[in-house]
Amino acid sequence: MKLRLLAATAALLLIGGAAGSAAADTPAGQAVQPGAASVTVPAGVSAGVAVFDRQTGTFTEQLNSSTRFRSASIVKLLLALDYLWNRGPDHTVPAADRAWLEPMLRSSNDDAANNYWSDNGGTAIITRMVSRLGLKDTAPPPTGYEGYWGYTALSARDTVTIYRYLLDSAPGPVRDFVMGNLRQSTRCASDKFDQHFGVAGAFEKPWAVKQGWAGSSYEKGTCGPPRTAAAKDTAGPAPAAAGDVDLTRPALHSTGTVGAGDRSIVAVFTLHPVGTSYGKAYTDIGRLTRSLNVPGAARPAGWWYGTWSDHVNVRPDPSTGNAPITHLPAGVEVLVGCQARGEEVHVPPYSNEWWAYLPQYNGWISNIYISSPDNKMPDVKDC
Repeated sequence: MKLRLLAATAALLLIGGAAGSAAADTPAGQAVQPGAASVTVPAGVSAGVAVFDRQTGTFTEQLNSSTRFRSASIVKLLLALDYLWNRGPDHTVPAADRAWLEPMLRSSNDDAANNYWSDNGGTAIITRMVSRLGLKDTAPPPTGYEGYWGYTALSARDTVTIYRYLLDSAPGPVRDFVMGNLRQSTRCASDKFDQHFGVAGAFEKPWAVKQGWAGSSYEKGTCGPPRTAAAKDTAGPAPAAAGDVDLTRPALHSTGTVGAGDRSIVAVFTLHPVGTSYGKAYTDIGRLTRSLNVPGAARPAGWWYGTWSDHVNVRPDPSTGNAPITHLPAGVEVLVGCQARGEEVHVPPYSNEWWAYLPQYNGWISNIYISSPDNKMPDVKDC
């Protein structure tokens, strides 16, 4: 039997729920009725949320929807639209421009954003897009920080406006190019952070997402080889705030569309206490997003469990014989689809032969890293 590893921590992390559970604090085995959720904001988190149902033309969730957050990489939507503006309905993006636009949208590539920002007027890009789209809360980075596109102020309701333009008003080629790339969001971003949190983790496909993250407390890259810097798009000293925009606390944002025909637009902006790890922020935005009423969304089947340890390897089968697919953000919550016996893993003084299948990674981790009181999770089915 696995000892009750860090029992106090495990008690906080264990959140096993029924298959398809919509709320992180649902007791094990208790089903949640679809659409019955309301916004649940984890302790210590500040959030701005908007969910817009395109079928009915109404918001199903609004929480601090006009509150301004530093955009981090969500602003890359505006950079892409600025590039595509006035190109005409028959415009084809040249190969040379696709080479930077596609990784910027799919993998949140910062170099692409840096180059476009510096070559096309910097803050003037934001001024142009505010006027074109009628954005109410969006503003350029503060004086003295004009070079930091990630300090652009953005709100959840303005993000909904951006997606509504893309889906309902933009020329077909513009819509198809931008949304097509967001549907191909890579799990591992260009800076080696796992970016399939929030919308991408809470709902089954079809979805299209653009994510954002920034925080000096976030550990190095959380998938693939570690990167050399911890913070994303906020290099250099920053003021504590610019007007009403907090530039200090770690940010994690998830935006996009969910469901057939892009039925729902979802925008979730979050700030976390200073010192929060990436895995903790990833877990908290996941819990918040799963609590939302998102029409047309399908929720993945499985059980949500906390994990422990750094860089837990996700393997292609329940053994250590093959190279890992990726590794998990430290202490992150994961969706477990089922469990099976495999190679016995030893992390002295613990041993465990059970493995958890993670459908969202299409891979396996040893149950030794699952925050459960026993080697075998009591409520999870066998594979």
